[in-house]
Amino acid sequence: MDQTVHRGRQSAITCDIDVAGVRVAAAARTITPELKETGALAVPVNLLEPDAPAQLIDRAIAELGDLDLLVNNVGGGDSGEGQTGGFLSFTDQQWQQSLDLNFLAAVRTSRAALPSLLRRRGALVNVSSNGARIPHAGPVPYTTAKAALTAFGKALAEEFGPQGVRVNTISPGAVRTAMWESPDGYGAELARSMGVTQEQLLAQIPAATGMTTGRLLEPSEVAAAVLYLASPLAASMSGTDLLIDGGAVKTA
Repeated sequence: MDQTVHRGRQSAITCDIDVAGVRVAAAARTITPELKETGALAVPVNLLEPDAPAQLIDRAIAELGDLDLLVNNVGGGDSGEGQTGGFLSFTDQQWQQSLDLNFLAAVRTSRAALPSLLRRRGALVNVSSNGARIPHAGPVPYTTAKAALTAFGKALAEEFGPQGVRVNTISPGAVRTAMWESPDGYGAELARSMGVTQEQLLAQIPAATGMTTGRLLEPSEVAAAVLYLASPLAASMSGTDLLIDGGAVKTA
């Protein structure tokens, strides 16, 4: 997963950078050809390192100017091995790594970006998970860290909303990403633990998790929601936790 910071107009509901009219700095541990092809400023950085978020923001501001949008999209419970054994199987090291990746990276990046966002009266979007609302549905360190991220977004919205920065959260359900589709990811490990093939697991997930749409989400659907929350169309949305999970969460 990556971390993105944007500078420029944010008025189109689209996941295409050119159509949206934004300039993007995207941080990732591995800069893939696909990321380069987007036209984004690709910054190779490991956001598990405590100093990396500030380095990312400094680079983005130096290259693009003050920021209109920060998207905290780094995260994952996708290491596969050792993620399906239940609470008693997780070590302190696994808990710390999950908290660093899924929560503290966003805390550090937000802290570095907020002075710039305040100057631009910009927006901040955290990508959490519907697992924050149904924490039994995934590895407990992951869902706990995502619950912290959701609460963090609410707190930032309350503090910085009066200063002109809107903060919102998106909570997707199962998205068609490497977390589920990689042969060494969480989906593959979960399939092995259940005694089914990975293909069978992916086919069963929508019904098993109550997704009334009958399919996994596409990454582009989450991207479109990010751009909507960043745009003037969502000018009165602040402190929102927007579910995009095919109807999996049944409570109001």
